[in-house]
Amino acid sequence: MSEKYKFNDPEGTYFITTSIVGWIDIFTRPELKHVIIDSLKHCQKEKGLVINAWCLMPSHLHMIVRTSKVPLPDIMRDFKKFTTKEIISVIGRIHESRKAWMLEMFSDVADGLKRVKNYKMWQDGNHPELLFSNDFLQQKLNYIHMNPVVAEFVDEPEYYWYSSARDYYTKQRGLLEIELLM
Repeated sequence: MSEKYKFNDPEGTYFITTSIVGWIDIFTRPELKHVIIDSLKHCQKEKGLVINAWCLMPSHLHMIVRTSKVPLPDIMRDFKKFTTKEIISVIGRIHESRKAWMLEMFSDVADGLKRVKNYKMWQDGNHPELLFSNDFLQQKLNYIHMNPVVAEFVDEPEYYWYSSARDYYTKQRGLLEIELLM
């Protein structure tokens, strides 16, 4: 079994990416984005998740993280499990024009999987990469904050609300409590 993308250092700081199955752009509605924000806040408060940087894109979440309490694999497992249930519930309550299509997609992916009951929303794994040097850390930090610029959502990274760029570039507090790396 490959050791390349695993949380091998329990005290390490990691760049992780977690993505929606089929790269479905689910995070287009504020209500669904805030499920992620609220869940990350819970993980910070209750599980010891330390977020150094983050960016929520329509189909995936990038973060630079470490933990002070619960192991990262456990935090991410619980985060994915909870947010799947909560997002499926919210999709049922809000006006989401793609509701039937999304639920069918998530249900189809779950079919035949013993560990999943109804819906599978997140892809397996988190693609963790241990940040082993300052240069590598800076590369990942820039990548995270430039994601919305490259996607042409904003002209400057700090204008994207669902990211830690405003914390780094303007020293204004963003949506999540973060621990600055520099």
